[in-house]
Order: sequence, then structure tokens, then C-alpha cells
Amino acid sequence: MPSAAASAREILTRLHDVMAGRQPAQAKLNQVVNIIGEAIDSEVCSIYLLRDGVLELYATRGLAQEAVHVTKLALGEGLVGTIAEQIEVLNLDEAASHPDFAYKPETGEDRFHSFAGVPVIRRERAVGVLAVQHTDPRKYADVEIEALQTVAMVLSELIANAGLIDDRAAAGTRAQPTAAVRIPGQKLVEGMGAGYAVFHQPRIVIEHTVAEDTDAERHRVYAAFDKMREGIDRMAAQAEFGVDGEHKEVLATYKMFAYDEGWSRRINEAIDSGLTAEAAIERVQQRTRQRMRQIDDPLLADRMHDLEDLSNRLLRTVSGQMGSAAKLGLRQDTILIARNLGPAELLEYDRRRLKGVVLEEGSLTAHVTIVARAMGVPVLGRARDIRRQVSEGDLLLLDVGEGTCFARPTPAMEEAFAVGMQLRQKRKAAFAALKDVPPVTRDGARITLMVNAGLRDDVAALDMTGADGIGLFRTEFQFLVSATLPQRERQQRLYREVLDAAGDRPVIFRTVDIGGDKALPYLKGHVAAEENPAMGWRAIRLSLEREGLMKAQARALIEAGAGRTLNVMFPMVSEPWEFDAARALFEAQRAWVARRNRRSPAEIRYGAMLEVPALAEQLDVLLPKVDFLSIGTNDLTQFLFAADRANPKLAERYDWLSPSILRFLARVVGPTREAGVPLAVCGEMGGRPLEAMALIGLGIDRLSITPAAIGPIKAMVRSLDRAALIEAMTGWLATPPRDLRAALTTWAEGEGVELA
Repeated sequence: MPSAAASAREILTRLHDVMAGRQPAQAKLNQVVNIIGEAIDSEVCSIYLLRDGVLELYATRGLAQEAVHVTKLALGEGLVGTIAEQIEVLNLDEAASHPDFAYKPETGEDRFHSFAGVPVIRRERAVGVLAVQHTDPRKYADVEIEALQTVAMVLSELIANAGLIDDRAAAGTRAQPTAAVRIPGQKLVEGMGAGYAVFHQPRIVIEHTVAEDTDAERHRVYAAFDKMREGIDRMAAQAEFGVDGEHKEVLATYKMFAYDEGWSRRINEAIDSGLTAEAAIERVQQRTRQRMRQIDDPLLADRMHDLEDLSNRLLRTVSGQMGSAAKLGLRQDTILIARNLGPAELLEYDRRRLKGVVLEEGSLTAHVTIVARAMGVPVLGRARDIRRQVSEGDLLLLDVGEGTCFARPTPAMEEAFAVGMQLRQKRKAAFAALKDVPPVTRDGARITLMVNAGLRDDVAALDMTGADGIGLFRTEFQFLVSATLPQRERQQRLYREVLDAAGDRPVIFRTVDIGGDKALPYLKGHVAAEENPAMGWRAIRLSLEREGLMKAQARALIEAGAGRTLNVMFPMVSEPWEFDAARALFEAQRAWVARRNRRSPAEIRYGAMLEVPALAEQLDVLLPKVDFLSIGTNDLTQFLFAADRANPKLAERYDWLSPSILRFLARVVGPTREAGVPLAVCGEMGGRPLEAMALIGLGIDRLSITPAAIGPIKAMVRSLDRAALIEAMTGWLATPPRDLRAALTTWAEGEGVELA
């Protein structure tokens, strides 16, 4: 018996001439069924195409010709419908014994016993079925099935070129959709969004399947393998991939598959059968997908998923289509699907049409999460198997607040989601109406509400929300989204534009918090891989070591702030001497500017971020030196609980309303008030109404939060009696209730505090 490659090659050689001919599509299909039937000595060969949601018999050799365009099967109906719905192969020695068998008398197929069918796939969707039948009750040989699957790829191209593919099936919006599916994930950036699935790395559509020159196709694959392997080796050597165990594991798996001779051999065998390089890679990938559907072991399934991911990378390499979906542009409301994203990649997308992001990986502290939060784009992370369960063009409903994404929703799901969106829009409108209303409590206490920012466009949020200023401008955003280290002139231009746009409202610039878990590729070699990067060589520690970087930023800030009040804050200060050293560096640059008769800020106010618990033990030393203090609750929480917030098992385990956190914050509030030093909280904790209420109950009256949180927090503040809350909080901290969150919620409900 000839090999699978030889069997397929014999058929493809004859099909090539058919495809190149000028006959009508129907005539070509009639020839195709005869060629296939003769080549594998099968009495019946039939082609069914998905049209208007049903599978229609389009051509046959062996069945009654009167049944062509008459016999139709729904997805899931009969053997043909099952193959299309499940995108699987059937090979039966007795077709009638299969539970899904459906007899169609007009075909005259009752005398045929054996049956084999393979799906015709386009863009990962079944758009038809190629089936063969025989009177003898026998299973078709493996080489025959392999040949049929290879031919089905060519058939996909033929019917696509003939305009016979159901556009809805090809685009991923079936007339009869598959069942809705709920995909859970980790809440990274809250919000809701509806849109159609778009893969960040688009699937390559195979346009040419039959090779003209087999040797040339093989050389193309060899070159693509070399290029892909070089890229993976380069990624593995980068510092940013050495700091995270999961990335290491992914890359180790990538390298294992990239250098796997068995994988490359299977692709070469597919080329031997007469396929182009792209079609050969896709052919092997189809086998992988079929195996994945049969794997129950989650670990092995993950490894097969890695292989598919790598296959897509190889396919993009060999086709020369390495760009992301951003390059093609978003044509409609979109939910972006990716394994992971970089912040610069996210910024390439049209914000008007990008309604949300779903990541298979991702974490609360990832660069892309920080940038997405600033952009107001909802992000769901750790959505396992999202790229297996969703196809391009599927309608997705994303509700990060509930930690879910619904794919191919039912009408009832869409209606419920629309109601939720309407309520959300009404709340947003109500909050927007508070823009010019001051955040004053019922008993007359003025709370300062500022926004966190990091991009030039974020300053517009001041006017949109009526915020008091920018309480945290993350200067590292410019570094995270840049391919190279931003030069002083670029930094200065950004800082000046931000100050100009803010007008007389204060802007607090935090010096760069990079290094550790925010490793930058262009700092490779300067930051070593770390096992615990969040607590490693980052922020003020890295800046003081790399004085050149900090001096450039200091001079850029000083020159941008000429004639104004400049507020500078140093991140992750652990001991007072670090603040002293950073301030001295800034003052030296200020003197340098003055010596050259350049304008300096009228005043520079220096502050520190309290994120490391150790700093709280030296407040008596620090407070006389600082002009203001900000508590960074994100890092502080993970340090207090020794819980890595990037770890999904720990991310939501420890409560911000734990007595441990609140008692610690209360210990900071007292000394700062006595010293007359303004104290703020900048972090996610301050952007949640109940948590913000607790902070006000501790005596904190300055919050820096996301722009989207200004309205809800302002509404809460205006419904609150601050004095009564402080009294209640004092009692709770002295004798903590079993559930402090529940106690706060009950108190708020009783007092009529708005927590929506």
C-alpha cells in the first residue's frame, strides 16, 4: 500500500489541473469526487457544503444524482452533520451501527456499509464534509484517511475561490451557532464590554494549498524554522523572561517543540504529499487540534496548546505575516484575545472600538494591566483555554466584575447583559453629573479626590471627572511603552505637556518604578533575573544605583517645571536615607540648572511612597524631611501578607478590609497628622467605595484613584457622616468583629451611604 504522502500526492497532482481550469464550480466539484473515488478505490465519494446553516449535498460519485442539492443535513444531524459540528473524523465499517446515523432514502445509500468522512475546514470552522462509502463492511486504511484530510484542505481552497463558502461560517458567525460557553477568569481591570473576538495574533488564512515546487516549499519551511528558533532563543535570553517561573516554563516548552525533529518531520511529510509550506503546517496543526479534543489530561493538553501556539508562530513566519491585528485595524466593536500582551502593543489599538481584553495569562501587576487600567479598558486574565473555545468573529460578552466572559451568548444572555450595561451607563451618567460638585461629607468634611495617570491623554480625565489634580503620575509608562530608553528631551516634553494641561491643579510625578517585575528589554544586562522581583532590585533601589537614569529624569522634571510648583515622589522607600539620597540627587540637578541660568521650579515639594512596611517604623525620622506622604496599598498589601499579587491563588485571598491592614494604616495616620504632613492613599483600595469609606474612617482625607472611580467615590463621600464613621471605626479596630467587611457594609446600609 502506498504511503499517505504518495496517496495524497497522486490525488493532488490531478486536482491541481482541475483547480487551474476555467469550468464552473459545479463541474470542478463533479470532477473532484471522481478523482478521489478512483484514487482510493471507493465506490462513493461525496462533498457536502455548509450553506445557510445546513449541509447540502453538492457533488457525488456513487449516490443518486437526483439527491444533489436536495439532500440536506443540519449541523449535528447524521454522520455528516456530526463530523461538521464536532470537526472530527469518522471511520466506520458499519455506518448504520453509529448512533448518529440518519438514513436519507433519496440518496440510494442503503447498499453501502463502510463510511469515512473528514471535515473541510476554513479558518478553524467546518464549512463542509468530504465523505467516502463502500459496499464492503471495512474501515478505511490510515493512509486513505490521511489522504482524504489532505485533499480536504485543497477542497477548502477550491470552494473558497469559487465563492461557495458560507460567509457566516467562514467568519465565525454561524447561522446555527454552537452552544454558548462561560469562560471564567481573574479580575484584572473591572468593567463590561461587548464585541466580536479578534485574535491579537491573527490566524493565517491559507490561500494556496497545492505546491508548484516541493523542494522550494521545503526550503521555505527550513528558513522559517531557523528564524523562529532564533526568536525563541532570543526571548529566552532576555531578562524579563528570566524573572517569572511561568514564563520560564512556557519558553522551555517552546524550545522543546521548536527543536523537535518529529514535528518538523511531519511537516516535511505533508509537503511531500504536494502541499505548500503554509498548508503543510496547517495540516499538521489540524491533527494537533483533533488530538487536543481527545485529551483529558490537563497538563498534556496544555503542552499540546503550546505546540499549537508555536505552530501559529511558524505559520506567521513562513507566510511573512508577522504583524498583530492592530496593524490591520479594528472594523467593529472588539474584544481582543491574546495569550499575553505588552503595554505598547495594547496602545496600538483603536480605543474607540476596543471594548475589552481577555488574556490566557496576565496578572494584576503586569505592565499591560497597569496601562489598560489607565486607558479604562476592561481586562480579564487567566482565562484558560479561551483560544480553544473561541473563534475569530464570535460575539463575546465580557463582565470583569463577575470574572466571566460569555462566548456565543444566547438571546437571554444578551438581554441580561444589555440590562446590566444600561444600569452601568445610568450610573456613569449620574456620576458624571457630580463633576462640578465638591466631595464634601454630610458633616462638612472636604475630601480631596485626585486621579492616577501615566499617559499624556490621561490628563483629560481632570476636566471629565472634576478631580482635584493628579495624585500619582506614573512616569514609568513612558519607559514601558518605548522600544528604547526615553531620552531626557522626550521625558521633558511629556512632563511639560502634562503640567500645561493640568493648569493650576497639582501633579505629583512619581520617579520611575522599573526593574524587578517591570523589567525592560533595553535594560538587559543591568537588571539580573530575580526569583522574587516585586521585592527585588526595582524603583528607588535601581534608580539610586543607576544615577545616570535618575539624573536625566530629575533634570527633565526640573526643566519642565520651570516657574511652577513641582511635586516629586520617590517609590518604594524602605529607609529614610534612600529618600535623602534621592532628594540630594534632585537638588544637585536643580543647582546644575541654576548655574546655567536656566529657569527652575518656583518650589520643589518632595514626597515618599510608603509601600514597604519597614518605613512605618521610622516615621519619626522621615516625616520632618518630607512635604507629603502617599501610601501605595497595592504593594503594601502583598508585603504585609507575604502574598504575591501576581499569583492567581493569592491575588484575592487577603482582604483590604482586614483588621491587619486597617490597624497598620491607623498607625501611620496618627504620626503624620501630628507632624502636619499631608497623607494620601494611591492605589486600588482607594478606588472602591467600601474600602475608600474605611480609609476615611481612619482619618485619611486624600485619595488618588482611577478616573473611573472618581464618580462612585464622590457619591459615597457626599452621603457619608465622617464623624460618625470615625467613631465606629475606632471601636472596630479596638475590638475587631469576626467579619469587618460585613460590619462596614451593614453600617453603611444603615446610614444610607451610597456604595453603588
